[in-house]
Amino acid sequence: QVQLVESGGGLVQAGGSLRLSCVASWSTYVMGWFRQAPGKEREFVAAINYGGQLTYYGDDVKGRFTISTDSDKNTVYLQMNSLKPEDTAIYFCAAGPNLATMKAGTGYWGQGTQVTVSS
Repeated sequence: QVQLVESGGGLVQAGGSLRLSCVASWSTYVMGWFRQAPGKEREFVAAINYGGQLTYYGDDVKGRFTISTDSDKNTVYLQMNSLKPEDTAIYFCAAGPNLATMKAGTGYWGQGTQVTVSS
């Protein structure tokens, strides 16, 4: 079983930035992020392959968020810029053997870190 631990969440004003980190106990082929706000459906945010050559983004965050990885440390990062109040959510790190599994949410999950963006 892969354990995922997120960090870096917090409170930030609209237009500001945060950087999230996720450390996995064991390597996986794909790691990334989901988010979920109260009363809303889970939303795919971003994903990256083990070597960092391929990245994928949800439509709502393209151009504002950047995912990266340090594969030697089994760590993935999410740099969030130009934050908006609608970005407020719990952000969950996720991992799986392929992109389809990761995006389906059927792989491994962390406990989440809260991101709150004030207007």
